[in-house]
Amino acid sequence: QVQLVESGGGQVQRGKSLTLSCTASGLIFSSFTMSWFRRFPGKDREFVGAINWGSGNTNFDDSVKGRFSMSRDRAKKIGYLHMNNLQPGDTAVYLCGGDSRPRTTFSGTDYPYWGVGTQVTVTL
Repeated sequence: QVQLVESGGGQVQRGKSLTLSCTASGLIFSSFTMSWFRRFPGKDREFVGAINWGSGNTNFDDSVKGRFSMSRDRAKKIGYLHMNNLQPGDTAVYLCGGDSRPRTTFSGTDYPYWGVGTQVTVTL
């Protein structure tokens, strides 16, 4: 069983940067995929990005490519979502998802493990 806890959310001004953390507990293998989704008010979760724990390879939604990146600290079992040039349209609850099974697609919401989310608010 894997548990995920997000942190680092908050309120920032437009154009600023913010880094979110997702701390995992339990057994994490190289096949693990850690993902980030966001949920806008009244809508379902939308894919942001994902990282393969072993290789560090990442995959992002087109809406954040060039602005967001991901990294991980394997020893500490923490994944990071680095968000640059934030805009009011990025305001959402950001959730961390995880899957111990090898994945070839990343944008589906069928991750077995989820955190509760952290709020990111971007002001003008």
